[in-house]
Amino acid sequence: MGMNVGGGRGGMKSEINVTPLVDVVLVLLIIFMVVTPMAQRGKSVKLPQAHHGTGKDTGEPLILSVTADKKTFVESEHFADAAQLQARLAKELRERPSRRVLLKADQSLAYGDVRKVMDLAHTAGAKGVAIGVELQKKP
Repeated sequence: MGMNVGGGRGGMKSEINVTPLVDVVLVLLIIFMVVTPMAQRGKSVKLPQAHHGTGKDTGEPLILSVTADKKTFVESEHFADAAQLQARLAKELRERPSRRVLLKADQSLAYGDVRKVMDLAHTAGAKGVAIGVELQKKP
């Protein structure tokens, strides 16, 4: 098994040039790193920790978020007034009655603040409200 060190014919080499492949892979990696955080729906909140979760995903839920400063959002739309929030939830749930409501509330909120938003969702016609949690990592 010898190697041709330039002393032969000047024919084409059948070697793969890896540099362009590495460039393309790195560009794709950067694109995915930038786009992935933007794919998050609703507002960014620090979710409470839980030991167990159901893990059931039955379709596209309606995301209802409550931030640490008690601002309420449906998807990314802010609602300062409880009546407007309830009207928007009722409209969404009339269009798709079987749609789940996922409540993402910041862990720093008091139980009463979260309960008020849950009650608004139930009054608007939600059959149930799932609460978003972050699963604790097992040691």
